[in-house]
Amino acid sequence: MPDSSHPVQPSELLRSIFGFASFRANQEQVCLAAIAGRDLLLVMPTGAGKSLCYQLPAIARGGTALVISPLISLMEDQVAKLAALGLRVARIHSGLERAAARQACVEYLQGSLQFLFIAPERLRVPGFPEMLAKRNLALIAIDEAHCISQWGHDFRPDYRMLGQYLPMLRGAPDPAPVLHPTDQSPSVGAPVLAMTATATPTVQADILAQLGMVKPAKFIHGFRRENLAIEVVEVPQPDRASAIFRLLIEPSHRPAIVYAPSRKQSEQLAAELSRAIPAAAYHAGLDADTRERVQKAFQAGKLEVVVATIAFGMGIDKANIRTVIHAGLPATLEGYYQEIGRAGRDGALSRTFLMHSYADQRTHDFFLNRDYPPVECLSEVYEALTGEPQKVEDLRAASKLGEEEFDKALEKLQIHGGARVDFGGSVTRGGPGWKKTYAVQARYRAEQFAKVLGFTTSSECRMSALVGHFGDVEDACRPCGKCDVCDPAAALLRRFRRATAFEREIVQSIVDELRSVDYKAAGALQRNLDLVGRLSRSDFDALLDAMARAALIEIEAAEFEKNGEVIPFRKVRLTARGLEVRPFTPLSLLIGDGVADEFGGRTDPPMRAKKTKLAQPKLAHPGPKTRQPETEPLPRTPEELALAQNIEAKLREWRAVEAKRLGVPAYVVLHDRTLAAVAQAQPENVQQLSQIPGIGLAKVERFGAAILALCRASD
Repeated sequence: MPDSSHPVQPSELLRSIFGFASFRANQEQVCLAAIAGRDLLLVMPTGAGKSLCYQLPAIARGGTALVISPLISLMEDQVAKLAALGLRVARIHSGLERAAARQACVEYLQGSLQFLFIAPERLRVPGFPEMLAKRNLALIAIDEAHCISQWGHDFRPDYRMLGQYLPMLRGAPDPAPVLHPTDQSPSVGAPVLAMTATATPTVQADILAQLGMVKPAKFIHGFRRENLAIEVVEVPQPDRASAIFRLLIEPSHRPAIVYAPSRKQSEQLAAELSRAIPAAAYHAGLDADTRERVQKAFQAGKLEVVVATIAFGMGIDKANIRTVIHAGLPATLEGYYQEIGRAGRDGALSRTFLMHSYADQRTHDFFLNRDYPPVECLSEVYEALTGEPQKVEDLRAASKLGEEEFDKALEKLQIHGGARVDFGGSVTRGGPGWKKTYAVQARYRAEQFAKVLGFTTSSECRMSALVGHFGDVEDACRPCGKCDVCDPAAALLRRFRRATAFEREIVQSIVDELRSVDYKAAGALQRNLDLVGRLSRSDFDALLDAMARAALIEIEAAEFEKNGEVIPFRKVRLTARGLEVRPFTPLSLLIGDGVADEFGGRTDPPMRAKKTKLAQPKLAHPGPKTRQPETEPLPRTPEELALAQNIEAKLREWRAVEAKRLGVPAYVVLHDRTLAAVAQAQPENVQQLSQIPGIGLAKVERFGAAILALCRASD
């Protein structure tokens, strides 16, 4: 332990040990509190430097720091980095040989370690907590602390039990050097530092309560990620592989992480991508050697894309990830935020894409029913338990429930206190109050997914919505300027079109309807304008979203209670800019939620009034009767026309040779319409080529290089 009369300053350690000239935002004040012996909760985004906030204080305080981490991959990464700095570090987890774990314990007891990493499950091993308690710790760091809370998105029962071991592990009060002592710094032994990248106010409060923290300092910082451009787009499930390929075939969009809804889908998608891009699957069903091999290859740049299951935390710390894609809806916004936070840790612009469709809702309903079985299943297991220990396998064999159903019911009983399972696999009956808390948690899970659905349909800035979700109301008022809501013209996957004359007339009607009121509910607004039956609700909502993007209206999510049921609705309110809209005011509205033509053949056709015997809606200020084209092609110079004709001629020659070589008709290689579109577009890279109607995944893989070479050769 350093001499307390001459404590080492954090800035000195930062330079001499970690090689950094200065702290990142908020790091120094967290380090000072930890060095002073304060319990603290740190909620800081992925990539903002949470690890240094326990590593530097541990060195400053001297002795051994105990780090509890739920991810073996993350643990291995942190151990390797600390060892590379010349620090003495060891780890104990299920992936190690027994001899290696024993050696780590010996080194710990000898006092030769500065850091010991363990998985939370190790604390259930008989005698292990007592072994740790034989030495006074510098501090106890709990990584991924949201796993402690039953409201957290990655909740783990073993993590929730940490609180019962902490009094033993804290040890006697430690007179560590205090740089900035305050009367709020309690002397309780080793301080406990709980860290996470995602915790709502509810989860934060639960973490503090479960760990029994004493006068903790709370540091909740920086949920906004300035360099992330978020897109949320509806893509049918069968079309997602093609959409993902089109995004990732562009080298500047890699390295990338793709989150798939299931292990099977992650393997299928990785196999498809690997035909053209170095890619591999990564999920909990793979053996430890395979996961480690994939992780190391990705870290080293040998793999450019990893396809992982949404439910599996990767623990990969790679600074230059350019793209994160969700090939399906996540279960919670907390999990989604943590996953997209793995992009752009180097500060450079990075993009995230969330693909969804109605089919995702059915998938999540299935998982919710699987993970939260009926209370009758839990009751059956509970009634079979007694005060005497019984082997889990014996209870499972005697139960009428299926094996997976039994294990899930027992897991939930353990979480909610209805069962007690020891490390040897024996179980005894717990308390009777489990039904109430189980029902509350099941309802909470359903509400969390409802918030994800609300995020996909919201017209609010994507980053602002996420920042607000974590309780930072003040910062949530500032649009990011980069997402598909703030800057639709820059979206890569989501497609927009200009509003039709008919839609602009509806906009004028909406503005006039809102002038004299504070707000109206979206449904009531549609009914008052007599649009029901003429304009679908989804088309009407799309028009409202376009108005919100143009800052003509504000849309606020709200709810009311009726007959004991909470019913959500959208408040629509006119803005100052909307008040200025008058008949014949030029409006440039972008509408749509489609994807490129090759993905399902949708190009966001203009919304039109549905055929009906009812009269057209009465508009307060009818627009001009003649309808102008929405877009006009730019005139081409003679030189440009000649170049396009030259490229088209060369493509036809190449197509004839290729068709003869393959023994197929020419149109199978490239249809005339597609060939002419390529000649007109003159793509410079694979991404531009893949956006041309008729150029799909197979054609890019088979003919892309040749087509681009012909286009470049004609410059």
